[in-house]
Amino acid sequence: MWFKNLHIFRFLQPFTLSANALHEQLTEATFQPCGKMDMGSMGWVPPLGRENDSLVHSTNNCIIFTARKEEKILPASVVREFVNDKVEEIETQQMRKVRKREKDEIREEVLLDLIPRAFTRSTYLSAYIDVTNGWLLIDTPSRKKAEEFTSFLRQTLDSLPVVSPQFLKAPANVMTQWLVNKDECPPDFELADSCVLTDMTQEGAVVNCKHQDLLAEEIQAHLEAGKVVTRLALEWNEHLALVLDNELVIRRLQVLDFIQEQINDANAETPSQRFDTDFGIMNLELASLIKRLIEVFGGEDEAAYAKMR
Repeated sequence: MWFKNLHIFRFLQPFTLSANALHEQLTEATFQPCGKMDMGSMGWVPPLGRENDSLVHSTNNCIIFTARKEEKILPASVVREFVNDKVEEIETQQMRKVRKREKDEIREEVLLDLIPRAFTRSTYLSAYIDVTNGWLLIDTPSRKKAEEFTSFLRQTLDSLPVVSPQFLKAPANVMTQWLVNKDECPPDFELADSCVLTDMTQEGAVVNCKHQDLLAEEIQAHLEAGKVVTRLALEWNEHLALVLDNELVIRRLQVLDFIQEQINDANAETPSQRFDTDFGIMNLELASLIKRLIEVFGGEDEAAYAKMR
């Protein structure tokens, strides 16, 4: 159940709900399938799956929970085809031109007919609250999905005072220096083989580097030309591999051998025990990683947080 990505938010106030209290709040918005005329539905489901009724699971003062989103699959091309067929039928039979207003009405009629018959697809998105450290961590690299998740959680809880992390040093500048001068890269971080270089003064000037020596002359030439590192593949402490961006969004999170051995050695006999073990190892490792990233980016900008409260 390890997260593959991380979108990190900072609580501006301590999160005070217990796991049981959060469960009770989430029960007010449990998942319900799309109604006949609904295009979509979203709600909370048990993170351990159907075998468990609880909407939360807590380990190490971290509380994990999961949202399910169901959407009707109704491609615009299908709607357009039905509308065009109906318009053509009217124009042929009545020998007149169908105007825009009538065409819009036909489209509404087509939607009323197609929506109840459309197939659905579901996606699941998990997150957890690290109560001790004051973080909300969502398993997605997408800003849009993260904001949709936080918006729904805020709607469920009535309040969710979270913001994106603010640092005293710009992550892009710090990561750029790691490539300019390898000695500035902390010893517990190892450069991998991919990065994204961006010219911040010229929109669209982006260089994607994959399977390359990041200290090669070609990369250095881009840096000398003024580009900065906005995404960087790293290995941390021989525990985790990841791709980090300049907003502290983490992609392609993978466990390395040291952590995999801990997972394999865990004496977990049931799916529930396995989930608990995996989640416990994960939230401890990610807490250590995030704290370390905060350190290398100069610490958090408490003055910025104060203005947001």
